[in-house]
Amino acid sequence: MSANPELLSARASVKADGDACEIALAGTWQITAPRPAWRALLGAKNPARVRLTVEAVEKWDSALLLFLFEIQQWCRETGAYCDVDALPEKIRTLLAQLAASHETSVPFDRSENFITTVGLATQNAVAQAKAISHFVGECTLGARRLAENPAKFRWRDCLSEMQQCGAMALPIVSLISFLVGVTLAYTGAIVLRLYGGDIYIADLIGLSMVREMGAVMTAVVLAGRTGAAFAATLGNMRANEEIDALEVVGIPVVQFLVLPRIFALGVMMPLLAIYANALGMLGGMSVALGLLSIPPTAYWVEMLTIVDLSDIATGVIKAIAFGLIIGLAGCLRGLQAERSAAGVGRAATSAVVTALLLLVVADAIFAVVFNILGW
Repeated sequence: MSANPELLSARASVKADGDACEIALAGTWQITAPRPAWRALLGAKNPARVRLTVEAVEKWDSALLLFLFEIQQWCRETGAYCDVDALPEKIRTLLAQLAASHETSVPFDRSENFITTVGLATQNAVAQAKAISHFVGECTLGARRLAENPAKFRWRDCLSEMQQCGAMALPIVSLISFLVGVTLAYTGAIVLRLYGGDIYIADLIGLSMVREMGAVMTAVVLAGRTGAAFAATLGNMRANEEIDALEVVGIPVVQFLVLPRIFALGVMMPLLAIYANALGMLGGMSVALGLLSIPPTAYWVEMLTIVDLSDIATGVIKAIAFGLIIGLAGCLRGLQAERSAAGVGRAATSAVVTALLLLVVADAIFAVVFNILGW
């Protein structure tokens, strides 16, 4: 006895309920067979909410995904809410991948209301904060275990990372720091020349570089250079299942891969910040000599009257904290990367964004704390 062709074909029914409608899919959905058209199925209806169910679907391939994607696009264009919670997780995952590969030029996704969007963003922020806290805790425990048994620390990897994030970063740090000093000197000269305080350009450059700009600009450079490199390296290892192999044989990933990189940045960042301070002062000195006719000796003597060891210590403390933050952000995003080339790229981008955000927050906290302590 042959099956009824109508029962095997792709079918979709619309059940309206006020300003909402439920789309129930059934039958066999195959790309080689005809399937319903969403526009014809909808007709003159204009629902504000569309709910999708596929309980009666027997077999399906990409034809089902294309039909669901067509409904999602219509909801996106009209501002209707597309409820896909009733779909199986596998279909939702494939549908999200299809939507990501067919991005449209619709300027704003209005398929979810404002409260839903705020709620989802809040949940995501809380989840990200938990992930960062958990990762920081793992690194702290791993560092304590390595302090108890230093022989297990991978010194060769740490020295290699020191070379990459320290010596190899000198050219770009030198250029940026010198130009920052030049820019600050030109900007300060505009105001100081109005009041005859040309010599105080040395105070401005000295304090700005050692307390703030040296550490911050070095951190920004390393966030884009080294933090992204950490995320890309670990993300690529995750995509190649190398991290899974380490976990299978019982090797702690944090101690083996993360701590050498974080320690390398924590050591090299203050050294690079001090180097950046010197280059920034040199840039300001060159502008003071060429624009304000201030001799280098006078510039240096005046700068020593305002800059002391407490100012230098402030910049060094910031640099150490910034180095740890960049290393944590880069390694965290690398370990969270998706197992694909696109996921590695997104992890590198996310590492830079996360590091810059945390750097700004940390710098603001340091400013408040140092002000309270009178530093």
